[in-house]
Amino acid sequence: MEEKNVFIVGSNGIPANYGGFETFVENLTAKKISNKIKYHVSCLVEDNEEVQYNGARCFHVKAPNVGHGRAICYDFMSLQRTIKYIKQNHIQNATVYVLGTTIGLVIGFFKKKLKKLNVKLYVNPDGCEWKRTKWNAMVRKYLKIAERKMVKHADLVICDSIHIESYIKEKYKKYQPNTTFIAYGSDLQEEKEESSKVFEAWCLERQIKPKQYYLIVGRFVPENNYETMLKEFVKSNTKKDLVIVTNVEQNKFYEELKQKTNFEQDKRIKFVGTVYDAQLLQQIRQNAYGYLHGHEVGGTNPSLLEALASTNLNLLLEVGFNKEVAQDSSLYWNKEDGNLSNLINQIDAMEENKIQQYGEKAKERIKENYSWEKIVKKYEELF
Repeated sequence: MEEKNVFIVGSNGIPANYGGFETFVENLTAKKISNKIKYHVSCLVEDNEEVQYNGARCFHVKAPNVGHGRAICYDFMSLQRTIKYIKQNHIQNATVYVLGTTIGLVIGFFKKKLKKLNVKLYVNPDGCEWKRTKWNAMVRKYLKIAERKMVKHADLVICDSIHIESYIKEKYKKYQPNTTFIAYGSDLQEEKEESSKVFEAWCLERQIKPKQYYLIVGRFVPENNYETMLKEFVKSNTKKDLVIVTNVEQNKFYEELKQKTNFEQDKRIKFVGTVYDAQLLQQIRQNAYGYLHGHEVGGTNPSLLEALASTNLNLLLEVGFNKEVAQDSSLYWNKEDGNLSNLINQIDAMEENKIQQYGEKAKERIKENYSWEKIVKKYEELF
């Protein structure tokens, strides 16, 4: 059987520094099992070189820095380079896998070229990007049209959540989209008996005690429900801290929340900035008493999987995406006044063995359904 060439477009590339798509591509290439697949990955880099990484051919694309339009330029240039490479090397057995739907408005143009070359177009629609309130009305309108065009032209739509797959099938049924579900992945990390010196120093500097804090990790945007979580935490009776790992520098939303929630008056609430050291972040998760998750837009959320793999008590906003992933391994809250604060008061007094049970169930969910090994195997079977 001849080698299958898979071209991955739409992530910032590898090695991954952050971001869901980048981490996915990192794991897909690093944990590759089949020697019948050759990956070609577009990478947003300030040159046009080609390098090998994780056995994949990484082609650098220098896209112009034009604000919101940069992502479109980058995807456009990546697809141009992909088609040129397929033609020049007379590749017969290829699939182009586009992550995200940003390029949607011009995908018809590329689809014609790919069809002539007998190349299949696979698309990952991500998680309804157009619903995110961080975008203004014009960008959201663009993203909505782009999503529709991508679904229309794709030979296969790969969804990382059953809820997203149902949405695609229902919303775009006139196109009769061909869809499949393959989840995003995560790996269980061994818990270290003793804290690292880095973690100890980090805690000392911020006056945080292990197992004496609730944790939030995620992008600082309205649709992750920071307002509800802050208001409810302020209302709760817990003596524990709320540690928030996120980037709030020069953020209008941060100033807005100060006015709305008065969180600054509460010494328990600690915004600690971002943490890019993966091992440190792992220990911060493992040493949290509980994890608060307020995401309500998107598919299988990477930070939720990491929380289930690390933290025993997970308090999740009760929406379909979150329940699909965590099932009965977590506790759920809604946006009603007092709902989350009451839940925090209840679990503050939870017995240790009950907390352990939740932790074991959460880790079992990851092992059985979301391990990178299983996800990579599914992708390789598909390719």
